[in-house]
Amino acid sequence: MKTTAVTRADLERSVIAVPPLARNADLSLNADENRKLVRHLEQGGVSTLLYGGNANLYNTGVSEFPHLLAMLREIAGADTWMIPSLGPDYGKAMDQAAILREFDFPTAMMLPMSFGATPAGVATAIARVAERAQRPLTAYVKSDNYIAPDSLAALIRDGAICSVKYAVVRENPAEDAYLSRILDAVDKSYVVSGIGERPVLDHLPKFGLTGFTSGSICVAPTLSMAILRALKSGDLARAATLREHFLPLEDLRDGSSPIRVLHEAVTLSGVADMGSMLPMFSNITDPALLEQIRAAAHTLLAADRAFAG
Repeated sequence: MKTTAVTRADLERSVIAVPPLARNADLSLNADENRKLVRHLEQGGVSTLLYGGNANLYNTGVSEFPHLLAMLREIAGADTWMIPSLGPDYGKAMDQAAILREFDFPTAMMLPMSFGATPAGVATAIARVAERAQRPLTAYVKSDNYIAPDSLAALIRDGAICSVKYAVVRENPAEDAYLSRILDAVDKSYVVSGIGERPVLDHLPKFGLTGFTSGSICVAPTLSMAILRALKSGDLARAATLREHFLPLEDLRDGSSPIRVLHEAVTLSGVADMGSMLPMFSNITDPALLEQIRAAAHTLLAADRAFAG
């Protein structure tokens, strides 16, 4: 597992996969199925995995955190960069930060709070959690004005942040005043697009973000990595063509639940069995929706295998 400090090269070398987390029927961690998914991603060229929202870490207990960290370290390839997540609330994040100190993960992401937070309070929380963890964090900006751009810049200068996952959904990703203000304050090399393949044709070419995160990459890693290479080379037409493969599954995720649909898609694709979802989420049970997810996942996986040759 990668244990060295985070660099720009780390952020650029791979799409950042954001996988679901496999659990057994009793909700315990399933190391074997999680390992299957990690190997599938690694074989497709992915070297960075971020366990956050898609892994439903919002609902994990502090008592499970050391077991999760130990498992991630154990299932990672020799050069794979694993990023766990903390929080989202301050008290839980501080408790987890003390546990994180005992492990050699270069960073952890601070999950975003959707209620009970102010921009100044978020900045203070990140600074204090980073200090307790004794390493820089990855900030997750998921809503408008979640944190002030100047605060992000100060946290980067102080070494409390090593990267920013920007995931504010826009009807038109090319028009984003908040992202523009962040990039006026923060070097774009720290910021990655955090909403999958859909907005990347704007986020990378127009705004110059360093890379992007993806959940659907868990089904089609080779294709998603090819999108990143096309964008880096300036071949927007090729990137747009490759992105079309992901839109049917992304449409289902956006139309129902991004986390729950991805969880089922990985299982139904046959890549790995994600098993039971940890409450307060629940597995999808609607037969019609499951069939749609199955079809989209199988088509995407087949396209990935055909592309890989």
